[in-house]
Amino acid sequence: MVERVRIDHVGHRGDGVCVDAGEAIYVPYTLGGETVEVDHVAGHHPDRRKLLAVEVASPERVEPFCPHFGVCGGCAIQHWAAEPYRAWKRNIVVETLAQAGIACEVAPLVDAHGAGRRRITLHGRFGTHDILKVGFAAASSHDVIPIHRCPILDPALEGALDAAWALAEPLTSKMPVTKPLDIQVTATANGLDIDVRGSGPLPTQLITALSRVAEQHRLARLTRHGELVLQRLPPTVTMGRAEVTLPPGSFLQATVAGEEELAALVTEHIGKAREIADLFCGVGPFALRLAEKARVTAYDSDAGAIAALAKAARTPGLKPIKAEPRDLFRRPLVPPELRDFDAVVFDPPRQGAQAQALKLAASKVPVVIAVSCNAATFARDARLLIDGGYRLEIVVPVDQFRHTAHVELVARFTR
Repeated sequence: MVERVRIDHVGHRGDGVCVDAGEAIYVPYTLGGETVEVDHVAGHHPDRRKLLAVEVASPERVEPFCPHFGVCGGCAIQHWAAEPYRAWKRNIVVETLAQAGIACEVAPLVDAHGAGRRRITLHGRFGTHDILKVGFAAASSHDVIPIHRCPILDPALEGALDAAWALAEPLTSKMPVTKPLDIQVTATANGLDIDVRGSGPLPTQLITALSRVAEQHRLARLTRHGELVLQRLPPTVTMGRAEVTLPPGSFLQATVAGEEELAALVTEHIGKAREIADLFCGVGPFALRLAEKARVTAYDSDAGAIAALAKAARTPGLKPIKAEPRDLFRRPLVPPELRDFDAVVFDPPRQGAQAQALKLAASKVPVVIAVSCNAATFARDARLLIDGGYRLEIVVPVDQFRHTAHVELVARFTR
């Protein structure tokens, strides 16, 4: 059913929101003040509409720079001018905190897109007539949009798409048509690091074929579900003065600029602390920089990441880093364990760190620095700290995922 609606504003997920009908409906790729023609979305989305045409455009609308925009689900916003987009992204944090009843200073948005994304996950699927497609997932769909070029990628990912297509061909030739294939690519100092998932066990003949592709595309390393297929050179990245060899498929901040901006904010807000706990530390983007001036104890549930951090911690000139594997969701650090730290940094996944925040709220740690990629779960955890006696001094929003609704932040709490 075709409708004509007026968009009131852009919501926190990047969709235009119409409130004229009494109940909100959501229209992707629209802006506040626009009049648009829409159609219902098939399936279980009664509050969503598909954009058919923009009848009255916002003066803030700009031409998207990617030909796949609106079909590929990677970017939600390329159609909005820079300044109102930046104001909207900062306001996501402001409004989320206000809804949680939290009042504090929210700094201007820090742009951390830098040279672009240094890691991506591509998907290989068979389309109609069993034709292979390699690319990104379509918007609101499991379909795959074939991609041969993406303008938001770091130049260090040059060749990633070609390599993914070359790997997908022999892998999918041995797989059922319905089975998904995911290809995670990370840019490193020694070339592309690729981990493939969903392929099933690899027979010797296929390993030989994949090794040939890895050599042809000069990959640093190729793994399958973390198991080594071929390594030409160790896939390393630099963090501060340390060199880290990445575990297969490991988490890494999406952009080099993003990691550097987040780490700089953490270092600035940590002050002159000399004993620091780094919780959910990953491979050490904060710990390795903080150890230039302080002793650090680092925890993460990923044993591979902890091993990589422990090895990098031997870099000359760093103060001692004690790296331990620990599931902080099930075994958060308790107040007696936190007693000797001058400061704590915690950077949990999107679900936040409710269990750990409760223990921090009961501790006497004078400074807590929170890093988050989800304003809603941050607000929940921040409320626990505030109710435990902490004061939230400042929140700095960071835009590492430009053209999307994702926003990160660094916050400082003190007692």
